[in-house]
Amino acid sequence: MTRGSLVNHMIVAVNQPYFCPFAGFFYKLQLCDVLVLLDSVQFPQGTTWITRNRFKNDQGALWITVPVWKKGLGPQRISDVRICHEGRWRRKHLQSLKSAYRHAPYFAEHREFFELIFSPQVERILDVNLQAIERARECLEVGTKIVLLSELGIDATGNRLLIEICRALKADQFVAQSAVGKYLDQDLFTAAGIEVHWFKYPEWIYPQLWGDFIPNLSVFDLIFNYGRKARDILLADARPAKRLDGLA
Repeated sequence: MTRGSLVNHMIVAVNQPYFCPFAGFFYKLQLCDVLVLLDSVQFPQGTTWITRNRFKNDQGALWITVPVWKKGLGPQRISDVRICHEGRWRRKHLQSLKSAYRHAPYFAEHREFFELIFSPQVERILDVNLQAIERARECLEVGTKIVLLSELGIDATGNRLLIEICRALKADQFVAQSAVGKYLDQDLFTAAGIEVHWFKYPEWIYPQLWGDFIPNLSVFDLIFNYGRKARDILLADARPAKRLDGLA
């Protein structure tokens, strides 16, 4: 099943609103017509890509984590989680990025952007993540529409949530990475008239600063080093959504 053969269908995918996502997020984005960000589901209790991601410095992987308020608040929706602006983390992260990417030819174009999203004026982690996703999407020239789950007025969970998302958007195709196949009840999708298509992320390997290649860093590592050419690297091994028959 090729992307071209789905031209008359509405193709939907979903994802949590990650912080400075890795390249795979944007690869999936260009496989669908609409990506729904699950902003109104429960914020994970443990470590999560919603508040942190990896960059790279001379020591290897550089973790950048945005602290948020959790203690004593109980379960929160992702859209309600507030950033903790106490302490010096903002200055530390900005200095770490400047030091790590001082030799990257396109970092200077984005330095003020990171100063902005880390500023106290940005109160929610969702707002930081949406701005970072939009910034990267513009650089990669991926024009797929992004919709927030909270905008759809859906009250459901699990597989039913995914089906109701498709119905709300009048989609008859759902795209997901093959690794999550064991969590999806394909019979429910079939009964709803929705065809599921699976894909696998390519393995992106490109010259990085600071020694040996580290896979699956934030897409901004790619953007800082290659600017607009990052799109060519992202889509160099682009494969259309493909159905994997027999996947449980």
